Amino acid sequence: MKRRQLLSAAGASAVAAGTGALAAPHPAAAATYSGYAMGYFTESPTMAAADYNLHLAVSADGLNWTPLNQNNPVARPTLGSTGLRDPFILRKQNGGFVVLATDLKGTDWAYQSQYLHVWDSADLRSFTGYRLLKVHSLATHAWAPEAFWDASRGRYGVVYSAVTGGRNVLMVNWTGDFRTASAPQIFFDAGYDAIDGSFVTVNGVNYMYYKNNTNSTLLGTRSGSFDPGSFSVYTGAIGPGRGVEAPNIVKHNTADTWYMWGDTWSPNGRFFCWQSTDVGGGSWSLLGDRAYTQPLNSKHPGLTPITGAELSALTGAWGTPAWNRLKSYNFPDRYVRHADNVARIDVYPFDPYQDQQWRLEPGLADPAGVSFRSVNFPNMYLRHADYALVLATNDGTTQFRADATFYRTAGFADSSWTSFRSYNVADRYIRHSGYVLRIDPITSGSTATDRQDATFKVTY
Repeated sequence: MKRRQLLSAAGASAVAAGTGALAAPHPAAAATYSGYAMGYFTESPTMAAADYNLHLAVSADGLNWTPLNQNNPVARPTLGSTGLRDPFILRKQNGGFVVLATDLKGTDWAYQSQYLHVWDSADLRSFTGYRLLKVHSLATHAWAPEAFWDASRGRYGVVYSAVTGGRNVLMVNWTGDFRTASAPQIFFDAGYDAIDGSFVTVNGVNYMYYKNNTNSTLLGTRSGSFDPGSFSVYTGAIGPGRGVEAPNIVKHNTADTWYMWGDTWSPNGRFFCWQSTDVGGGSWSLLGDRAYTQPLNSKHPGLTPITGAELSALTGAWGTPAWNRLKSYNFPDRYVRHADNVARIDVYPFDPYQDQQWRLEPGLADPAGVSFRSVNFPNMYLRHADYALVLATNDGTTQFRADATFYRTAGFADSSWTSFRSYNVADRYIRHSGYVLRIDPITSGSTATDRQDATFKVTY
């Protein structure tokens, strides 16, 4: 590795003292945010989706996410391990962005990198100045970086976890440009293994949430400054009833509501989302799966608010997926998939993950309708046969085209969701029964369960 490709913490004393030839950051331009961007990497239960590069998704409401670039990477690290985990996106004081990430490809937890991956970006449509930033010289890692602007220092704080004293603590380096950094300091020592610090400032109070790595719960701390050692715990343990990590907090753009996202550590995991109207009170309500949809196979989210113009530009530049997923209304942790050519709903995540991806094409029998074409078996469509929904090869017959065509209608259980009426058996709709899909008669007078079974969300 060429020496000039690495950016060292050497000479950090000048930076820490506020000396040196660093341009003072310009205040971020006032903006009205109306969307969000998320950085992540991908894994799935069998690691079929493992991709340790930077992925992006966008959302208008902060809850339902659209992967960009067909859920493919938008930037790839080429130094260090040549892979990343835990990407974090920070809007800098000049209005642009910086992306930080752990230098680790895969799950080799013994890999010890003293560096972070760094990109600059004016708009999250292009990524420039890729480099490694050295943050310490210890025989340990630098995991899950996040950063914040500390106006009192006129510098950014870069916080990450590293082992000292036999346990993970949160370390901090100060920087003005994410190219050189001060010597590391212990920022927060919980007295036990702690990782994944995440920051938000509300009414002049700084809050940091982190993972208690001994029991996989989240805890909140707060301080009136960003001084190392000044944060104290003010919440009880927060968890969804299973292990969670990677807290990340964003504010609703138009309401006094905050969302905190968390991730389960294993490839079999998924995101959780909590809601609060009072971060200072430390009380969070866990949202149900019906309220949100994470990007397919996404891991360890890093969120940032964006403007409406930025949201439109990102969607225009990277495109939206050519496929969709279908979420069950009354079992919202389950998605429509095919398995052994049978259509069913199964708990996310699963492999092959492509089994849940569908191209919703103009109906084979009527272009005003819709037909469900499999992504991983592109010659096959969902059709009904003896009222059961199966995956079958298009034989080109009139009967097949009719059986494989459905009309979208307002969802029986929720009009903002969707129900699907059969083209050629007009009183029957797609529903699940015993987790298997079929078409059955459904009306407004049907039972609540029947109406819910026949309601789905078209998502990504």
